Amino acid sequence: MVNRAVLAHRLFTGISRQHLARLVEELAAPWQADLEGRRHKARGGARKRAAGAGARHQLVFVDRLVVTLIHLRHDLPHSVLGLLFGVDRSTITRAVAEIRTLLAERGCAVPDRPGLRLRTLTDVFAYAQAEGVELRLDATEIQVRRPPANRGGRRAFVSGKKKQNTMKATVIADRRGRTLWTDALRPGRMHDATAARNAGIAVCFQHFPDVEVLLDDGYLGLSRDHRGQAITPPRKPRPGASPGRVEQWERDRHRHSSDRITVEHALADHKRWKQLMRFTHRRDRLADTYRAIAGLVSDRTAQA
Repeated sequence: MVNRAVLAHRLFTGISRQHLARLVEELAAPWQADLEGRRHKARGGARKRAAGAGARHQLVFVDRLVVTLIHLRHDLPHSVLGLLFGVDRSTITRAVAEIRTLLAERGCAVPDRPGLRLRTLTDVFAYAQAEGVELRLDATEIQVRRPPANRGGRRAFVSGKKKQNTMKATVIADRRGRTLWTDALRPGRMHDATAARNAGIAVCFQHFPDVEVLLDDGYLGLSRDHRGQAITPPRKPRPGASPGRVEQWERDRHRHSSDRITVEHALADHKRWKQLMRFTHRRDRLADTYRAIAGLVSDRTAQA
């Protein structure tokens, strides 16, 4: 049998053993509580045997966590992971489903605030206003499997930009490219600004008037509705403008692009995980997968 620590070190290179130890400490209790809750529901009441009686888990919690991390990082098939860990494929499938949900619910880490995690858009805006943080927001698309024929809403996933079936994630980062939040994913056909509005950004702008968010040209509608808060690149001067005006516009646009580029770096960090290069699994699992990966990436970048 392959040694678990060696397997984690060789296959999952995106996380340190210290980080793995912190994850075990953080998630073991919620996993055990969820397990006992499901057992209580299945029994229909309290247990009738003493704790510790009955069959043992084929995969202990640490192995379940390692299996999930390897699957998210490298997208290895469940059958291959089952062979490596000496268990059936169905055991791996259940373990990944359990741990992926726990990872998705963690939220994103906050720099210099151990123990504090941001889970909602309101949390991010409250943190930004309290700490004076300027936010960067952008959307990215992940290619997904094409929905079956003759199913309603099939065209909603066809991206006008990529000409593929995609789902869209909206991500917020700070000036150093550290991920602070990602939303529930939307169909790829939805416009970037519409996805942000559906996430509730208009209400957040209203309740947190001191927060500024840097955006690209795809969010001009938000810039018109929330002047001074939703900041997009300066508009190009009209034909016939003076050379000095054109030069000033080029400098301002370059400065805005340089300030906003860090959110692109955050998106690139996410796409280094193979599952987000092209998602070949069920589309309803992508939201939890993306949030789990974003939380893991934020753990690393928050320490930088």
